[in-house]
Amino acid sequence: MFYKTTDPHGLKHNPFNAIVVPRPIGWISTVDEEGTANLAPYSFFNAVAYTPPQVIFSATHGHVQGGQKDSVKNAERTGEFVVNLATWELREQMNASAVPAPSNIDEFEYAGLKKAPSVLVKPPRVADSPVHLECRHTQTVQLASDDPDNPTSVVFGEVVAIHIADWAIVDGVVDTMKLQPIARLGYLEYGRMTEKFEMERPTWSKGHDEQ
Repeated sequence: MFYKTTDPHGLKHNPFNAIVVPRPIGWISTVDEEGTANLAPYSFFNAVAYTPPQVIFSATHGHVQGGQKDSVKNAERTGEFVVNLATWELREQMNASAVPAPSNIDEFEYAGLKKAPSVLVKPPRVADSPVHLECRHTQTVQLASDDPDNPTSVVFGEVVAIHIADWAIVDGVVDTMKLQPIARLGYLEYGRMTEKFEMERPTWSKGHDEQ
């Protein structure tokens, strides 16, 4: 199959999201200027730098009630957000927090989630999540969009503090299998980490240059 992305693909649903997989879920908590908490998952999310550590999340359209998504607006106006790890045990609550609720609704309460205070930023953390990244907003980049009323906003943040549950650290390293993170696939599908493998990174020897 081949198709130009400007032409119809002929399938039931857009295959793009189903082939760029698995995508980590950025479960983003923020607060507005009045202190109301907001929590929402973003499947366009990733780490993008080591030093200093930086992450991004992307909102591909605005709020259903108009304007920017709450996570984007709050991160820009307060300068802070938290990334909470979405796990198998918290999958239902994560999904519930995706509801397009009015801006004055606290999704922590809506999804039945407990809050934990952060250390360096104001947004609360999902208490039952085993990993949290406290972030400071650095910039927002507006990408090209076919719909001017629904811009694509990519939010960048510097990770200034990290929380990791002690039980997830084994022999000095984070045990991903114990964390049981979930990932976004295509359509309404998600993936669950159940297996891992290792490969040594290749090196380039001087002998290669002489061949």
